[in-house]
This record gives sequence, C-alpha cells and structure tokens, in this order.
Amino acid sequence: MKIVVLNQNDMKRVFSMEEAIQADKDALELYSLGKSVIPLRVNIDVPKHEGQSLYMPGYVANANALGVKIISVYPKNIEKGLVGVPATMVLKNSETGEVCSLMDGTCLTQIRTGAVSGAAMDLLARKDSKVFALFGTGGQAKTQLEAILTVRPIEIVKVFDINMERAENFASRMTEAFGEKFDVKIITAKSSAEAIEDADIITSVTTTKTPAFDGRLVKRGCHINGVGSYTPEMHELDEYIITHADKVYVDTRDGVLNESGDLIIPINKGIYSGDKITGELGEVIAGKAPGRANDDEITIFKTTGSAVLDLVTAQRIYESAIEKGIGSIIEF
Repeated sequence: MKIVVLNQNDMKRVFSMEEAIQADKDALELYSLGKSVIPLRVNIDVPKHEGQSLYMPGYVANANALGVKIISVYPKNIEKGLVGVPATMVLKNSETGEVCSLMDGTCLTQIRTGAVSGAAMDLLARKDSKVFALFGTGGQAKTQLEAILTVRPIEIVKVFDINMERAENFASRMTEAFGEKFDVKIITAKSSAEAIEDADIITSVTTTKTPAFDGRLVKRGCHINGVGSYTPEMHELDEYIITHADKVYVDTRDGVLNESGDLIIPINKGIYSGDKITGELGEVIAGKAPGRANDDEITIFKTTGSAVLDLVTAQRIYESAIEKGIGSIIEF
C-alpha cells in the first residue's frame, strides 16, 4: 500500500483559495442534495487539559471522497507556542478502502474553513462590499481574510482581538502577505464598535462565550459570517442580530442546531426557532433556497464545519498532488 503524505507547503503548492472555495460550494451542494454520508462528528471533552478531541468521518460518492479527519481544539496551546487546533486528515481510496493519503489536517481545516466563508460571501455579500471587519487572529484568521479578499474588492480591513498586541502583530503580517497583492489596507480597531462601523462584511472567528460585537450597530446590507462557535456554550453572535437579520443561512442544519450556541441559546430562550433558518448554503447553490434579494438585507452565514467540506477538499488536494507529483510516499 502506498500512502501520499502532504504537509502544508505541499498542499498550498497544489491548491489555491479559488479552488478551495469551489470545492466547498460543490461539497455543500452535494450535502444538501442528500448525496453524502456525514455522521455528526464525535466530540470528546478533555477537561484535564481544557481541550476537545473530534472525529469527523464521511463519504461523498460523487466526489470519490472517503475518510476521517482527526482534530483537537486546545486553546491553551497558543500559550505554549503550539498550534491551537492540531489535526490530521486520513483519506481513503473509496474503491478499495485503503488509506491513500495523510495530510496536514490543521492546514486543511484552515483552507476549507476560510473557503466556506468565501463561498458564503461570494453568494450572499453585496458585490460592492469595501469594508471588512475581522474578529479573532488565531490560526483560522489568515484564510478567512484571504477568502474575502479573493471574492470581493475589499479596500479596508479592520482587525479586532481582545489582545491588542496580537491584533497589531496579525495586521502587520497580513499587510505583508496580502497588502500589495490585493491593494488593501489592513488596520487594527480599538473596540468592537469601531471594528464594525461601516463594515459591509463581518467575520467572527473566535472561541468566545459572550458575543463578539453589538448586533444593534450592524449597518443595513451587511453580511456576517459566524465561524468560531462550535459548542452549545460558545456564543459569538448576539441574540439581537440573530433575531433581526433578514436571512440566516447555515452550512448544515444538523451541525449548527446541535452544536452552535449562536442559535442554540436564542432557541432555548424561545426567541428563535430552527424553522426560521432561510436555508443551507448548499440549498442556495442548488436553487432550493433564496439568496440575497437586495442590497439592504442583513444576511448571516453560520458554519460549524462539516466532514463533507474536509472530504471533498482533501480529495481534490490529493488528486492535484498526484497529478503534479508532489508529496512524500510511505510504502508498507
């Protein structure tokens, strides 16, 4: 058996953000059309070390994608100089059942998570969006930024983090990475209110249990991505914006309604209900749910992540690597 091992440099050499956004669109459409087998992920708490260990298996026949992503979320790793969300993707040959590739699951998570926000913004955000507010500067933040810059002509990015030093460091690094390439100005905001002032698009990618910003301050026509909340206690988006947005979309109803406090908390309070969700993003792509109707609507996209995104993206990265002869080989 031959296994292709792909590190993050290999993956980035063979796969672009544009390709990742398309892979996520295809994955969510297949999911919403019932053409995938995606069990709800297993989430094991590790309270001794304030972490979680997650297992995300699945099969997508139309994409020839089969496998499991093994991922952990250990926020305190950052203090140790380690990755906060370490992961490994185990990809299998759907025809033989043999493992065909091992790849950097952390990099894969970052790529597909940024790309799914990119897919949502491409479908739902106003075409003339110019100002972007980004909450959080952790491992997921860079690809979130890259995705929005890929799909919209953003001129100003305002970064906010509860740690101002991290925010300033992130803004400096992202200016070096993307400033000239996308002709964008990347600055820090001193407060959450300052960050969302005049923002056409807002992305929150944090692990906070209290809302990242005041929904009452969101301007008309804004599109919002809620990315970080993946447990019932995590609560990035406040109840006001959830209950007052014109349309709310999700990556998967199953995931969001079982895992994200952004919707679970207002539902448990009786001020929101799952049947108010406008649709899954895949349903929009398939023409089974409406998209943005006008430039005045406030739209929300809530993602908790799904193995379908990992599987389709990983399979396409693997296929590209094989085509280009990239990666190390393990034989046994």
